[in-house]
Amino acid sequence: MEYIQSPKNSRVKEWKKLLSKKDRDLTGRYIIEGEHLIEEALKTDDVMELMLQENNEVPDLWLFKDIPPVTKITADISKVISATKTPQGVFAVCRKSDSTIDLKKHKRFLLLDGVQDPGNIGTMIRTADAAGIDVVIMGEGSGDVYNPKVIRSAQGSHFHVPIIIGNLHTWIETFKASHVPVYGTALEGAVSYKEVRPTDSYALIVGNEGAGVDSTILQNTDQNLYIPIYGNSESLNVAVAAGILLYHLRK
Repeated sequence: MEYIQSPKNSRVKEWKKLLSKKDRDLTGRYIIEGEHLIEEALKTDDVMELMLQENNEVPDLWLFKDIPPVTKITADISKVISATKTPQGVFAVCRKSDSTIDLKKHKRFLLLDGVQDPGNIGTMIRTADAAGIDVVIMGEGSGDVYNPKVIRSAQGSHFHVPIIIGNLHTWIETFKASHVPVYGTALEGAVSYKEVRPTDSYALIVGNEGAGVDSTILQNTDQNLYIPIYGNSESLNVAVAAGILLYHLRK
């Protein structure tokens, strides 16, 4: 087991760069932190290397897996490569998954149009996982799905649900050609979600926190839905709305 003590070590510098979207995109890698996330990641082939702070022991669950190389690091290095104020001292470098959609196998989809807030994105990925969604599609203009805040909010669901980045207009055309109902979310020109019956297959589109789903996308859906507001709030949080709709639409 290698032991790195200097924050100036070249490998430490490479790990730190993965906190930047630019370098995540350039390398096709990202960094995760915490035992739970890493345990979920180790169920896949995505983990490339593991880093463990010197005062931490290798978790028992890891001992029963064919794990990648483990590097011991100091507390100072943990602070350098962590995206949190209080590092957990357990890290992994993962490769981005190269996921594809198989319309013969995948039936339920969540599409994000311009959603920006990392907490919302992560929560929706986690909710989609819980609701049995087969694929999450990040539209152009949405936030980075590998942002550390997104990863923490998703709580390991990155490793359960395929996530791809694509043009939503193109995907809507593909879904329609395959007879997958496409539902948008809107406040105008929409019907209450309660008027739509649950189904075996669907694609749900949710939009930007302030602007909602792009109007050109809404014009091409099969039906646009809204969730009634019974109190005085102007709107629902997009992640909460997505959860309500995902569970309602699932048959």
